[in-house]
Amino acid sequence: MRWFAILGALIALAAAHLLLPWAPLAVLGDDGLAATLLVELRLPRTLLALGYGAALGLSGAALQALFANPLASPDITGSTSGAALGAVIAGYWLGLASPLAMAAAGAFGALVALGLLLGLAGRNAEPASLLLAGLAVSLAAGAGTSLALALAPSPFAFYDAFDWLMGSLADRSLEQAAAALVPAAIASLLVLRRTKALDLMVLGEDVAAAAGVRPRRMAVELVVLCAIAVGACVAVCGAIGFVGLIAPILARRLSAGHPGRAMVPAALIGGALVLGADLISRTVLLERAIPVGVITTLAGTPLFLAVLHGMRRRLTS
Repeated sequence: MRWFAILGALIALAAAHLLLPWAPLAVLGDDGLAATLLVELRLPRTLLALGYGAALGLSGAALQALFANPLASPDITGSTSGAALGAVIAGYWLGLASPLAMAAAGAFGALVALGLLLGLAGRNAEPASLLLAGLAVSLAAGAGTSLALALAPSPFAFYDAFDWLMGSLADRSLEQAAAALVPAAIASLLVLRRTKALDLMVLGEDVAAAAGVRPRRMAVELVVLCAIAVGACVAVCGAIGFVGLIAPILARRLSAGHPGRAMVPAALIGGALVLGADLISRTVLLERAIPVGVITTLAGTPLFLAVLHGMRRRLTS
């Protein structure tokens, strides 16, 4: 019953995201313009908010289970920044403009970042080591993105990329939504097939290996699949921070602490968080819309600090 309630709330939120604000639809009336506004502008935005949030939540839950660390999330581990760097190089230096090529470049950048993280911190890293390694990868990728934009052939590269870098779902087409969400959905489904294996990993690699799980192979597969899911979405919508951290933490309260079983609720919560944040960014009474990534970062920073504080108390108690 609880899952039906969560799913019903998510559907209601998606409907509100699609239809609000209602005033422009009422002004356009029944002459077809309202339907065009819904299908061409609002539907891709709603699908991207739902799908991107779900991919972030699910990837965050998978990475936290893999690294056995509540700080492991796409943005903290540097995969989001790596995806942004890959998309910038593809778009401004290699001249790739198609949504599918950008999604592939973003996935490649995220994969390189997660590979660097594994090399620097190791899969069983302590929280502090993971945090520092992720910070180093994120800073390096962020600096690389800024340098690539500063030296780009186009003098307007920084201006063009500003809203995208802040995380924005506005003015995306159905083609762009498909380029991001199709690979993200395929990768997410393949991640979900590792649910039982991730639960076994909690008992130790020896126990998991005795049950037929190959830990090292599964780690590589999960890193690649999470990089594809997150990288494809970042390439189209930019970086949306902290959803991949918040959603799994909330989901574990619904799954009795089982990391594998937390992936589906984390995906649902991630979708709801991005839908809600983007709805706020679109309806808040300001002269211009606030990038959705700014809202999720403002909301997620206090929770991130709370997680750090809780870990510090456990270590010192």
